[in-house]
Amino acid sequence: MALTSISSMYNMPDKPSILDVLAKCLVIGDGSYLRTLEERGYVHGGLCTPEAVIKHPSAVTQLHKDFAWAGADVLQALTFNDGKLKFTVKGKDFDNDDINQAACEIVKAVAEEYNVFVCGGVNPTPAYKLKGGKEEVQRAYHDQLEVLLKNNVDFLLAEFVWYIEDAEWAIEVLKTANRPVACTMRIGPAGDGNGVSPGQCAIRMARAGADIVGINCQYDINTCMKTIKLMKEALDAEGLKPFLMTQPIGYWSPETENSRTGFSVLPEYPLALEPRQVTRFDVRRYAREAYNIGVRYIGGCCGFKPYHIREIAEELATEKGKGPPGAEMSSSFGQYMDSTTSSSLVHTR
Repeated sequence: MALTSISSMYNMPDKPSILDVLAKCLVIGDGSYLRTLEERGYVHGGLCTPEAVIKHPSAVTQLHKDFAWAGADVLQALTFNDGKLKFTVKGKDFDNDDINQAACEIVKAVAEEYNVFVCGGVNPTPAYKLKGGKEEVQRAYHDQLEVLLKNNVDFLLAEFVWYIEDAEWAIEVLKTANRPVACTMRIGPAGDGNGVSPGQCAIRMARAGADIVGINCQYDINTCMKTIKLMKEALDAEGLKPFLMTQPIGYWSPETENSRTGFSVLPEYPLALEPRQVTRFDVRRYAREAYNIGVRYIGGCCGFKPYHIREIAEELATEKGKGPPGAEMSSSFGQYMDSTTSSSLVHTR
């Protein structure tokens, strides 16, 4: 199928463009799906895959609802990109296409209930690292794109990309779909897998046509802020104005800041990261700093739970013009302290 023929196959969604919303204020993203589902007992740890949309659809539905209730403006379909994946549930065979269709149906139902955007994401495949060439790499992205367009997602995201050339090829495919396109790379200050700087990566993503550029996963909130600053400085110097997006991990990983691999090399990875978990106050600081830098799409990746997303929504409620749906259940830290400290407590040595 020619790339130019994709957009003519499906109708555009009726919602306002996410770009219009970003131009007016900001958008709050969602957080961690597979790691949160693993914690809740619905997927394997480590190299987990999203069979949960088939095996435990109610669990995925509930997590989408948790993020929406916390204040997320975007819910991402829990799709997957392994064309060889096959499994059986209650005697029925399923494959990767079944997973992706189920993921889209689940997220669309929740997004309609909460009136939020649906993000359709594509991920890198081994084709680029195996030197498959541009045509093979783009075919892999095209294959992922088809189910997203069939289900009329609101915008497209190429995420977790490690090489800027791979990102450019992905953006080229996504731009044929006549929808807003975002692209985020899993890089820190050291740059991409070939050492291309964050600034140059941002410039090349923007020139390739991405409406939203940024970073996701692998690095903590402090490293993420350093990296997005480098991106913004480079973009400003070139007069390029894409919207900026950040979705860092919800764990502290300062020792991997200058690596090209990120938190996955930590000795605690993947099942002992809890002592590194960021607090809700850390997330509020991140949200404020990101906004002040100029980031307008602010969310989280691995380790960002629904309550972390709520903290972003509450921290930026004034800028956004509203708080999250569950805001009435929140109180200030001082109120919490006052309610848990009383003369009735017995102090012992």
